[in-house]
Amino acid sequence: MEHGLVTEIAICIIAAWIVAVGSQVARQPLLLAYLIAGFAIGPHGFKFITDARDIQTISEIGLSLLLFMIGLEIDLKRMLNAGRVITVTAIAQIVGGVLLGWLVFGGCGLAQNRLEALYLGVAAAMSSTVIIVKILYDKRELETLAGRVTLGVLVLQDVFVILFLALQPNLKNPAAGPLAQAFGHVLLLLAVAFLVSRFVLPPVFKFIARLPELVLVGALAWCFALAGFADYLKLSPAMGALIAGVMISTFPYTLDVSAKVTSIRDFFVTLFFVSLGMSIPLPTWSYLLWTAFFCLFLVGSRLVTVFPVLYRLRQGYRVSLLPAINLSQLSELSLVLLALGRTSGDVSENSIGIAAFSFAFLAVGSTYAILANNSILRKITPWLNKLELRDLDQTTGDAGGERKIRRICLLGFSWTASSLVAEISRERPDLLPEIVVVDFNPVVHEKLKQRQIHAVYGDITARDVLHHAGASHAEIIICSLPNTVLKGADNLKMLRQLRELNADAQIIVHAELLADIPPLYAAGANFVTAPRLLEAANLLHALESAEKNLLPEKRQAQEQLLQDRSEVIP
Repeated sequence: MEHGLVTEIAICIIAAWIVAVGSQVARQPLLLAYLIAGFAIGPHGFKFITDARDIQTISEIGLSLLLFMIGLEIDLKRMLNAGRVITVTAIAQIVGGVLLGWLVFGGCGLAQNRLEALYLGVAAAMSSTVIIVKILYDKRELETLAGRVTLGVLVLQDVFVILFLALQPNLKNPAAGPLAQAFGHVLLLLAVAFLVSRFVLPPVFKFIARLPELVLVGALAWCFALAGFADYLKLSPAMGALIAGVMISTFPYTLDVSAKVTSIRDFFVTLFFVSLGMSIPLPTWSYLLWTAFFCLFLVGSRLVTVFPVLYRLRQGYRVSLLPAINLSQLSELSLVLLALGRTSGDVSENSIGIAAFSFAFLAVGSTYAILANNSILRKITPWLNKLELRDLDQTTGDAGGERKIRRICLLGFSWTASSLVAEISRERPDLLPEIVVVDFNPVVHEKLKQRQIHAVYGDITARDVLHHAGASHAEIIICSLPNTVLKGADNLKMLRQLRELNADAQIIVHAELLADIPPLYAAGANFVTAPRLLEAANLLHALESAEKNLLPEKRQAQEQLLQDRSEVIP
């Protein structure tokens, strides 16, 4: 059925909204709702839209906006600090995945020849940046170590796909020239983005800063200018948008831009997923069997190429397994790659159909898997122990294997805990030998060890980890993590579990909402910290200082406090 562009957009949005409302009632992921809506109204469903080319073109804007906003939130310093782990893992995953796919698909009969097997191997080695980033962003896990490793691998996957696409036209007669040219284009894109963001954009944004709407328009202009330049260089426009966000992520206008772009992004991203749903064909038994095989291979290849590498790099169970789970789906770029292979006569229609079904099933399955990755980790941990694969908490400990009980147990180590340890180091260094920190971040674990602060690797919501760390005998227990950071638990559940383990300890927990404070005291907390109250008092003092023109003195006192401060998490 042919419609005008506005009518097609209206059909997509209405269908997405109706199915999304139903999915929320059924507590299902929104991405699944958008894919179902797209399939229902598309050429393989009720045929409300038979030609989705216009919608797909517009939906690409959503992809660019999403990656632009993700770029705004990327901390390059943190990614570079984990550079070796990310680089080694990405190379092992990409090379291992391509080789396994080439051998398996070529040997099982799915591919007609070795060249088609190579296409399928490359496609299966790539993961969906859009799906992963969207879910991890909603779960607030992008800033975790596992999230940064996942994102770093995705970035290097995109670079590999770009290089492969440059080589693709010459696969039948390989030549080094196209590969070198594509690599040169990537370097040129990065160089232009860096130079413009370093020398041109700062004075421009400073000039227009008094007009917030111009800041937004300027940021969007920068996003699409770099995306367009990437497209001109025959690179991915989405990659250009991501780089555009990264390059201005340190500007003081980032938060304002993110807040204003969010609503625009959500509209276009909805169209993006609906358009993907339209590409899913009607199933046949043959497609379904090959799809099941393809999906099982992809998930298995992620576990084989990601978990062992991160485990050998001493990242522990959590950081080794979660990226493997997060990466277990097919990339949108894989479908583009296979479509190009079909155009050049290297890939069959059968492979295209199987890849489309696999993308749909894995998009749904991986959504649930990522949302439940912490639960999956807990269920798999006993099996890893049976295989005698030791976690970090089983390979480190006190000298000579002696378990010394510490008086103070600090559960979870984020910014507040880092500042607390810094304060103790300045004011009460005698307490440091009495502290045990429980956390599952191996980077934090290593830094604490360098400062001779005892740390136990593990999940603070697990009862056996708390017992192993000595929480059963500690005199003071502190949990400074908010409920939004705790995975699979909250401060109230933590408190009840701690009281079962240790009835006599003085327990201090965290509350984000004032309404949470009375239940925490009723459950046995000795004290509940409410950082919003402390921050409000600090802001009132700053306001009073501003009224008296004393902010320079207050700032000087703050700078003096920060001058010699050395924290585990800066």
